[in-house]
Amino acid sequence: MSTLYTAIATASGRDGRAVSSDNRLDVTLALQKELGGSGEGTNPEQLFAAGYAACFASALQLVAKRRKVDVSEASVTAEVGLVPAGEAFGLTVTLRVELPEELQGETGTALVEATHQVCPYSNATRGNIPVDLVIE
Repeated sequence: MSTLYTAIATASGRDGRAVSSDNRLDVTLALQKELGGSGEGTNPEQLFAAGYAACFASALQLVAKRRKVDVSEASVTAEVGLVPAGEAFGLTVTLRVELPEELQGETGTALVEATHQVCPYSNATRGNIPVDLVIE
């Protein structure tokens, strides 16, 4: 299998900086206030949420196009939770997919479930992180 694209980023920890190899992403990182930090920067969970939401929305557009369905008014919000997991930590995800009224019901559910099978983030997290799909 050939790689279509490789993203490269370097980070110095939760209290530091993350920079992509092309410098398009350059963010200050800070431990969340809820974890005793300053909260004056972004954090890995926010970055993961943004990436997952964008990826799922793009996958939704792809699946919809194949099915000849208009999802131009749809949006995806990812909620990423940091949870204790024994001596370590884990993540939880809720994907809130806002669909147009005409796609509510079975059509929308089938569309979102098909998207969950196509999205690279969904495929990477499957079996590792609980992901709840909520259609709004």
